[in-house]
Amino acid sequence: MTSTETAGQQPDNSSASAFTQAANDRDAAPQFVLPLVARIEKADPPARTDALETAARAVLVLLSDERSAGDGAWAAAVRDWQDARIRKVVRRARGAEWRRAGALPGITVTGARAEVRVFPPVPLDGWPKELARLQVSGTELDDPEPPGAPAPDRPVLWLNPGLEMSAGKEMAQAGHAAHLAWWELSGAERAAWRAAGFPLSVRSAAAAEWETLTRSGLPVVQDAGFTEIAPGSCTVVADHPALRSALPPTG
Repeated sequence: MTSTETAGQQPDNSSASAFTQAANDRDAAPQFVLPLVARIEKADPPARTDALETAARAVLVLLSDERSAGDGAWAAAVRDWQDARIRKVVRRARGAEWRRAGALPGITVTGARAEVRVFPPVPLDGWPKELARLQVSGTELDDPEPPGAPAPDRPVLWLNPGLEMSAGKEMAQAGHAAHLAWWELSGAERAAWRAAGFPLSVRSAAAAEWETLTRSGLPVVQDAGFTEIAPGSCTVVADHPALRSALPPTG
């Protein structure tokens, strides 16, 4: 599903008008999209949480790839994409569709059983035909058993428990949250996360804790509202240990 990150945590030294201007500037810039394709075989689909976590890691793998930086082959596209709305679109493929998608430049990231291939950003209206023909809707996945509690030292992307989203939409939202966390980390913190293989968990927050999370100072994804949910909805909070440790004390 299509999903667009509209804002992370507003810097303390920026005014609301400056923040709005930045958002308007993003709208005026040429629009790009980051394609993600999930392998969803009819007879053996992945578990939902596995797919969400794999999609989030796929975004981080692309952002940290040397082709996305400096004079790398994907660097210009990544810069143009991040200068505009940070659109991510998740499509599904199986069989021959998956094999055709795998022939295009990109990176396949695997989870426990999930497979997600991420591609360098493309113009919003310039999708390769091998990807444009893939289905967006119908990416419905379930967890055979409720996921366990996340490890205490692992980054967690907390989903809004009050929103109902398709699996594809949640995959894009989890990718946004990982992206916002990446932006907030120092170079050393990024390197350490990458060296560890980008461990992370995606979980639904407890209803009683959601408001506290959104007000904590951690990065928050606000959706643009193009599909499924209302504009401005807070969808995911990126709770990375390095970011949480940097928050001012409360109480």
